[in-house]
Amino acid sequence: MKLTLGDKVMTLVIYVLLTLLGFAAFYPFWNAAVISFNDGNDTLRGGVTFWPRAFTLENYAVVFKDKRLIDGFIISVLRTVIGTVLSILATAVFAYGMTRRELMGRKLYMILCIITMYFSGGLIPTYLLIRELQLIDTFWVMIIPGLISVWNMIIFRTFFMGMPDGLDESARIDGCSQWGVFFRIILPLSGPVMATLSLFTAVYHWNDWFAPSIYISNLDLLPIQTKLQQILNSNIMTEQMSQMDSAAASHLSKMKSVTTKSLSMATMMVATVPILLVYPFVQKYFVKGVMIGSLKE
Repeated sequence: MKLTLGDKVMTLVIYVLLTLLGFAAFYPFWNAAVISFNDGNDTLRGGVTFWPRAFTLENYAVVFKDKRLIDGFIISVLRTVIGTVLSILATAVFAYGMTRRELMGRKLYMILCIITMYFSGGLIPTYLLIRELQLIDTFWVMIIPGLISVWNMIIFRTFFMGMPDGLDESARIDGCSQWGVFFRIILPLSGPVMATLSLFTAVYHWNDWFAPSIYISNLDLLPIQTKLQQILNSNIMTEQMSQMDSAAASHLSKMKSVTTKSLSMATMMVATVPILLVYPFVQKYFVKGVMIGSLKE
């Protein structure tokens, strides 16, 4: 089909706008990476945009020599893996139960679940509840409160309801239990929606810094995102050195090219790149998983 002049102009405008939008979204991340590889004192002069002007690896040397940041990275990895697996499993089980016609009052349960999406108890009541559950200053305070997502449950439920009833009936005739139907039939057929929701859940766990900053005071349990936030809120390098072990502090004092900003950017890259590497492997499931889970009835 031959394009008219108006079509060509509109296509050009669309490509230009999309290019500018993509640049606006990508440039802040690229600039942060450039600063992380640039000499800290040189960065303070300004003008560091697309390429490092004074290339150095000292910023990353400080990050990886700081035991607290490495411990935070390990905590973030453990939280993301354990939290994602348990959350997806618990949410899927809950959603499967909500699809059972023999469940009495399931419409009422659904209404109660939806209410929690719009109203919460508030920060102080939530803190008091978590304290009574003795989850304060524990690893599980980052896992259990967000174990089930109502939004993810709705997507799972809609996806499960779109499956043929014959799958469940034939399995039950063959003597399969409800758990057997769920783990042997339902879950294996839910790959796209599970991959999509797993990524969303993993990104939430990886990026969350607010909850640990409220419920955890033990520095050994803080994830790297919370420690990164502490670095970003610090204006004096000595405040950072006082939080490091003696070896890292001595190493940092010898590196005059490291500043708070350059150290913040290096820590940000360490905290951001791992989760970005996951996207290419599950990107193909995005449209298929979300569309199936949200449109089928």
